[in-house]
Amino acid sequence: MTRSTPVTPDITAAPQSVGLGEAFRFWLKLGFISFGGPAGQIAIMHQELVENRRWISERRFLHALNYCMVLPGPEAQQLATYIGWLMHRTWGGVAAGALFVLPSLFILIGLSWVYVAYGDAPVVAALFYGIKPAVTAIVVHATHRIGSHALKNGTMWTIAAASFTAIFALNVPFPAIVLTAALTGYVGGRIAPAKFAAAGTHGSARASYGPALIDDDTPPPAHALFRWRALQRIAAMGALLWATPMALLAALCGWNHTLTQMGWFFTKAALLTFGGAYAVLPYVYQGAVGHYGWLDATQMIDGLALGETTPGPLIMVVSFVGFVGGYVKGGFGPEHAFLAGAVAAMIVTWFTFLPSFIFILAGGPLVETTHGNLAFTAPLTAITATVVGVVLNLAFFFGYHVLWPQGVGGAFDWISALLALGAAIALFRFKANVIHVIAASAMAGLILKLVLHV
Repeated sequence: MTRSTPVTPDITAAPQSVGLGEAFRFWLKLGFISFGGPAGQIAIMHQELVENRRWISERRFLHALNYCMVLPGPEAQQLATYIGWLMHRTWGGVAAGALFVLPSLFILIGLSWVYVAYGDAPVVAALFYGIKPAVTAIVVHATHRIGSHALKNGTMWTIAAASFTAIFALNVPFPAIVLTAALTGYVGGRIAPAKFAAAGTHGSARASYGPALIDDDTPPPAHALFRWRALQRIAAMGALLWATPMALLAALCGWNHTLTQMGWFFTKAALLTFGGAYAVLPYVYQGAVGHYGWLDATQMIDGLALGETTPGPLIMVVSFVGFVGGYVKGGFGPEHAFLAGAVAAMIVTWFTFLPSFIFILAGGPLVETTHGNLAFTAPLTAITATVVGVVLNLAFFFGYHVLWPQGVGGAFDWISALLALGAAIALFRFKANVIHVIAASAMAGLILKLVLHV
């Protein structure tokens, strides 16, 4: 009797074709394990799709990523949509992008309900007491991370400082800041192109992991070839998918109803998320807290904490905003408050992510056909510098509400300051994982409040 020997995978041959069912199972799995923000999510996709499964080559993966980086919206979710579309046409892209979001949506609806219904319970309050200082440190770390890549010269530092002053001291609306930055970049790129040169892409294709199903020289499939008629069809379908629910909300609830205004507000927010979720959060705060009053400042910080601890894009924090606003002001009556919150969360998610699908399905064929450099570098470089100033403002906002919970006239919370300092040391000095920092801070809150009764 002969002993069988394990078969070593042949990395010299391209993998077999992948069916939609197999891809669907992978995208569903990714939706549940996509922790760590965009960097972590992109790293997971690179390891799974480029290195392990070899569904797409390194160069094609980065080419798709660089396109997603110039779009407003969550780049990791858009990258999943792009690869799903490239492999299995429109339905493949829709499945990949939707499954990247849906697990997080349902988890956040459940967590948001626990938060709203039981947020005053001692255990929940203690958890969030520890988490809030960690969130402040995380935002400071994000500011440093973005700034280290974006602020490459004095011009970029000046733009970042101007954006911080505009939003912090002058309360200039976020859309106006972004548009001003884009115009500055466009003009500056013509006058002094060296000052507005892009800081670089996410990398270059350095490694080879064997032939891929979609390799460097694999020609674009038929559905990925650019056609004006296909572009017009996608644009029309996108407009219909936006206008139909918006019209229904306006007809059934009225234009000024909370749910209708959420749909309109988060459509605008979706088109302003250059630089990721941290960049658009000040705009969400200005609207959701300052203008509409859907939630208060403390709840906004708590929502970001929940967003950091769940899979999916960090911009999913908008689902928490929608749930809280719908729960409190949804108009379904107190006996149906959960239903109102859940409906609001789903409405917000729909209008936030719909533009991302349209951008990929409409623009993907142009990218695949041309395989050229995108001519948006100067405006986007200025916008990225602006994002640094805006996110720094967000750090000040969180720090103020965490360290002076009763306002400047109240007592300084030195315990929260120590927790924030410890989280910052873990992130900056020891490169700790965000989830681990939040978990440790939550445990510290439990011990301080329930054991030591601080």
